[in-house]
Amino acid sequence: MRNDKLSVQSMDFAVSIINLVKHLNENKEHIISKQIGRSGTSIGANIREAQYAHSKADFIAKMQIALKEANETGYWIELLFKTNYINENQYKELNSACKSLRAMLVASVNTAKGNDK
Repeated sequence: MRNDKLSVQSMDFAVSIINLVKHLNENKEHIISKQIGRSGTSIGANIREAQYAHSKADFIAKMQIALKEANETGYWIELLFKTNYINENQYKELNSACKSLRAMLVASVNTAKGNDK
C-alpha cells in the first residue's frame, strides 16, 4: 500500500466513487454510474501504473491519462448534480476531491516534464 499523498487521495476518491455508484444503482441510474465508475477508479489505477513506469515518458503518459480520467470524472460529477442525482453537499465534496487530484496530477506532470530541461 502506497502512502504518498497522491496515491492515498486517489484511493480515497475511488472508494467514494464506488460508494456513489452503489447509491446510483440503488436509484436505478445505470448509464452515468457506469461511466463515472470507470473514470473515477481509473485515476488511481493509472497513478499506480505510473509508479512502475518503464521510462520518464511512460510515467508522464500514465499521469496524463490519470489527469484525463479526473477531468472526465469532474464532468460526470457536475452532470449528476445538475440532474439531481446528488445533492449540493455531495457535489461540493466530490468536486473538491476531484479538483485536488487534478491539481496534483498537473503538478506531477509539469515536474516530470521540467526535469527533462
